[in-house]
Amino acid sequence: MSKAGEFNDCGIIRDMSASSIDSAESSILSRVFAPQAPTLPKAVAEEVLKWGFNEADRERMIALAAKAREGELNSEEIAETEAYERVSSFLGLVKSKARRSLQSYVGE
Repeated sequence: MSKAGEFNDCGIIRDMSASSIDSAESSILSRVFAPQAPTLPKAVAEEVLKWGFNEADRERMIALAAKAREGELNSEEIAETEAYERVSSFLGLVKSKARRSLQSYVGE
């Protein structure tokens, strides 16, 4: 498992804190976006893969993750951390769909 505050190869935060995205919310988003279905036009998929957190957000997530490891998050910071996690999860689903969509264009 990665350390809190680390980013995956898509610039998406992983395991920022002990809290997790609500599994029902995640399941609903997965059904809505169907990341396994390669249905995005090539240009859209390429653009989606460019999406990610800016430097200021990445720095904020790292700072929040450090405070979370120390057990020093206040209620506002916990809510902010959870919001970053939800957005990160959403980006992961959309980027997964974009990657699958681009794979369907290989050889064209």
